[in-house]
Amino acid sequence: MASSPLSCSASDLYPLLGDGANATAAAEFICGRFEAISNKFVDTGYAVDNTYLLFSAYLVFAMQLGFAMLCAGSVRAKNTMNIMLTNVLDAAAGGLFYYTFGFALAFGSPSNGFIGQHFFGLSKFPSPSFDYGYFLYQWAFAIAVAGITSGSIAERTQFVAYLVYSSFLTGLVYPIVSHWFWSADGWASPARAENLLFGSDVIDFAGSGVVHLVGVVAGLWGALIEGPRIGRFDHAGRVVTLRGHSGTLVVLGTFLLWFGWYGFNPGSFINISKSYESGSYYGQWSAIGRTAVTTTLAGCTAALTTLFGKRLLAGHWNVTDVCNGLLGGFAAITGGCSVVDPWAAVLCGFVSAWVLIGCNKLAEKLHYDDPLEATQLHGGCGSWGIIFTALFAKEAYVNEVYPGQPGRPYGLFMGGGARLLAAHIVQILVIVAWVSVTMGTLFFILHKLKLLRISAEEEMAGMDMTSHGGLAYVYTDHEDEVKKQLGAV
Repeated sequence: MASSPLSCSASDLYPLLGDGANATAAAEFICGRFEAISNKFVDTGYAVDNTYLLFSAYLVFAMQLGFAMLCAGSVRAKNTMNIMLTNVLDAAAGGLFYYTFGFALAFGSPSNGFIGQHFFGLSKFPSPSFDYGYFLYQWAFAIAVAGITSGSIAERTQFVAYLVYSSFLTGLVYPIVSHWFWSADGWASPARAENLLFGSDVIDFAGSGVVHLVGVVAGLWGALIEGPRIGRFDHAGRVVTLRGHSGTLVVLGTFLLWFGWYGFNPGSFINISKSYESGSYYGQWSAIGRTAVTTTLAGCTAALTTLFGKRLLAGHWNVTDVCNGLLGGFAAITGGCSVVDPWAAVLCGFVSAWVLIGCNKLAEKLHYDDPLEATQLHGGCGSWGIIFTALFAKEAYVNEVYPGQPGRPYGLFMGGGARLLAAHIVQILVIVAWVSVTMGTLFFILHKLKLLRISAEEEMAGMDMTSHGGLAYVYTDHEDEVKKQLGAV
């Protein structure tokens, strides 16, 4: 937030103005003008910070369009309408449920370390701590989590299941995790006065764990319970590639997500007008710029590593693989983007590309089917990002971004000891456990109620025809043929 107004006392000016008859009036006039100007500077600071936060929120929200295009291009044409509609409803349903429950459970302070207790339905809001821009920014994060999940269960999930899981995830499951690691009251939050977790707590600046790992563990359970798409593996267990129908949309979605990530990572500073009190003569604007640079370098390195790595392994240059590699680099750097040097971000992106390639190989061996590689990308690379931060967080940057607690642990490879690494391993374990218990149970109940997976006939025909009234593209004779087949069934 902006600094408080400077004070001026007329009595302090008397020695400067002398004992003349007009000294008192002059001192009072000067102080009056000084306070008015000081208040203007404070108001300007608040305006700058809120404009920055709102602009960041708009960037993160624009990622929904990126998710929609990426998902649409990664599925077959007969399911395009379905996947785009789910992305729209992630934002719409997520908006209402995050407003009603989610924000309160995440940031409803004062509260205990596990769950927030205030601001349900934004009652008694805004508060001295939060304004509406902060709610909007956090809502954009919440619906991004739901967007990650939707990719894992694409092309075989009933539409009603999307509505149920998206509401539950944005209204309860994700908010509680964000409370743990981001709220001032959270039991593992670096903003908490007492460090309860190995004297360290967790550094997950923009959400490699809070966002990416939460979304993907939810999607993992949905995909496991549903099983692979029809035809993904043949009768002999061999992998059959079910290619998405539009590389153009995949690239478009990737660039939109790249653009939005500059709100996701640098925007997580919340304000931009703060000056550091010690340790550096640079202001927060410099840390924001550094965060944008580390984000960029990690993604670029991961993209190029994936390009040449897949060329060596598969013998061709594949644009979809490169796009996924790029996004994997972004997912990995998200947690530590503000506390590492640019050279470390390059290393982060390089390793994340191989993590993604390895996770894809493992998924094929286990016959796990994720049309967007969301589990491998957000789960594998997100987990690597959590560990990476614990290894390479720089002491000076940690003290700048998380001030007021000298002696806070930093990266193991930077001389900071293993306490931060231990805290981050705990973070991975508790997120996997919490989301597995909640979302795994939800998907299992939906499965038992026969509300999760569509029928084989619907899957073969495509959900656009069976659930959404027609194909996404130009009308063709294929629609009549599919309707005849459905009528015969």
